[in-house]
Amino acid sequence: MNYIGRFAPSPTGPLHLGSLVSALASWLDAKAHGGDWLIRIEDIDATRCKPQWSDFILRQLDACGLHSDGPIVFQSRRDSLYLQYLERLMPTRRLYLCHCSRLQIQQLQAQSQPTNTLLANLPSSLNPSVYPGTCRTRAPIQPSDYTDPRSASDDSLSPLLHTHGGANFLRFSQDHSVRITVGDPVIEWSDRLMGSQQQNLNLEVGDFVLKTRDNHFSYQWAVVVDDIDQGVSDVVRGADLVDNTPRQLFLYDLLQHARPRYLHVPLVLNENGDKLSKQTQALALNPAQSSIDLNQAAEHLGLSSSDAPISERLQRWVQAWSQLHTRSCTSATKMA
Repeated sequence: MNYIGRFAPSPTGPLHLGSLVSALASWLDAKAHGGDWLIRIEDIDATRCKPQWSDFILRQLDACGLHSDGPIVFQSRRDSLYLQYLERLMPTRRLYLCHCSRLQIQQLQAQSQPTNTLLANLPSSLNPSVYPGTCRTRAPIQPSDYTDPRSASDDSLSPLLHTHGGANFLRFSQDHSVRITVGDPVIEWSDRLMGSQQQNLNLEVGDFVLKTRDNHFSYQWAVVVDDIDQGVSDVVRGADLVDNTPRQLFLYDLLQHARPRYLHVPLVLNENGDKLSKQTQALALNPAQSSIDLNQAAEHLGLSSSDAPISERLQRWVQAWSQLHTRSCTSATKMA
């Protein structure tokens, strides 16, 4: 399999050092394996993502010598693709409409939370971190439920899209989210750095959202569809995203697509021991001091800093990375 890696920032603000660590690690891993590295802008949430941050992020990466080997993809332009893939899951009869708001779910979770009980051993219906399954008894979604006469003459559109005012809109009601029934699978996989991992989706996550009430596709769904569509073979990202991996592997399996390999790198923490993030007021990378920022990111990844030109030090780090991280020849473990 040809190696294809990617870096997929959300343009809710500029990149910080933690973001650069993930970008550099994914770029180095791709180059160390003779592969391609892609940039994908995860701007599916229009309320939080801004075009000016997309532009600035690309400037920040460019200043660090990190350039995409293919066209830059924007999630906000791919609704029809996400919907086409969603239709593939309808025969599984696992998709259902959920009317629960976040507040309602929080209230249900609070009501069901017992005292003096080890939450890790609770059944999914009682674990307060798990969706309580309120709408699970609804009939599974069928394509015929959401066809619209206005789209009948347009064969280029999905049957779950309709045309209004010159734009395509999802046919799902905005009063509902779309959830997927997980059943009771134990997802097992091997992270290239963290080793063997597993999670029981029913006990630890529950049925999760693929399309939100405000008509956005969820991160879990969009990232899997994007990675499949772009042929991504290896995902290198921060360790804060490791908990997302079982849900994404579950979707890969349902779509009958080969799983990518994963490598989750250690997080950059602030002086309080918190993950660097926009929420913890992490400082934005300054393109004018990219040389300093790159050295800090490299040191965090166990590489030696350098005063050489950026292009030269990147090549040195590729050689060093290839000695530190060898890719497993086997894909992630299948669903148990």
